[in-house]
Amino acid sequence: MAGTGANTLARAEQFIWLTARVLEQRRFAHGFLGGGPDAVETALSAYLNEDGGYGHALEPDLRGPVSQPLHTAHALSVLDSIGRCDGQRVERICRYLTDVSTKEGALPALLPTQRGYPAAPFIPIVDDPPAELLATGPVVGLLHGNQVWHAWLFRATDFCWSAVDALEQSHPYEVEAAIAFLDGAPDRARAEAAADRLGRLVREQGLAVLDPSRPADYPVATGYAPGEHHFPHDYARTPGSLARRWFTDEELERSLDHLAAEQQDDGGWPVTWRRWAPGTALEGRPLVTLRALETLRSYGRPLG
Repeated sequence: MAGTGANTLARAEQFIWLTARVLEQRRFAHGFLGGGPDAVETALSAYLNEDGGYGHALEPDLRGPVSQPLHTAHALSVLDSIGRCDGQRVERICRYLTDVSTKEGALPALLPTQRGYPAAPFIPIVDDPPAELLATGPVVGLLHGNQVWHAWLFRATDFCWSAVDALEQSHPYEVEAAIAFLDGAPDRARAEAAADRLGRLVREQGLAVLDPSRPADYPVATGYAPGEHHFPHDYARTPGSLARRWFTDEELERSLDHLAAEQQDDGGWPVTWRRWAPGTALEGRPLVTLRALETLRSYGRPLG
């Protein structure tokens, strides 16, 4: 680990130009160098399919051209980051979401159309995939957060509330999906109450490493890579997230110190999830690097 200093952003920039896809280069330029949103949207359009969904390994762990909910959720997050989660572009996406939803009106993690194309072995391909909070929560939360109103959201929102209310045993990525939903949910009083319960669950089940100097004290979820821990900043990515209330100031500061120190010698941040193909790790690191920079900046950490 290289740690960080006054040249954090400059080192990350060199890493991005050296390794990132065009989309992540454009996102970095928009987010940190004053670049315009048009270039980001143009780069994102290369992943758009005729059915209104996104494919072509936009989410690196799913290869091949076919549209998938996880790719489309990724596209929505990009549009949100440039202030363009609206209008016809989102109407088209919502039509796609309607077409691929389960009978509950929510999203599966992976459609069987992925069969025949490479995909991460930890994402199973089944003929009749169930609706999952992991896939649905971030999409619903983001659309609500952008004041998008579409018929698809009614049943999908109900599904998310039911799924969040039913959570008793969970794992970090599912909790992250739940808080992404709650951060955007229109019923703020209900969202705050649900988030409070979820925060207690996270602490009781050891789903966040509260002391980065003692990671072995915290369990790694079943199926995760060795050492694939999650920290307070993974849940509370901005100070305005409901998850920020789950952690003391000291716990959050330690978490951000750990995140800052994770910048590598080449300027990028490491991928912590299971690596199954060389290209997926290569494409994943710029994404992780962008997220780290955005999180540090949101908490007022100096980037140089």
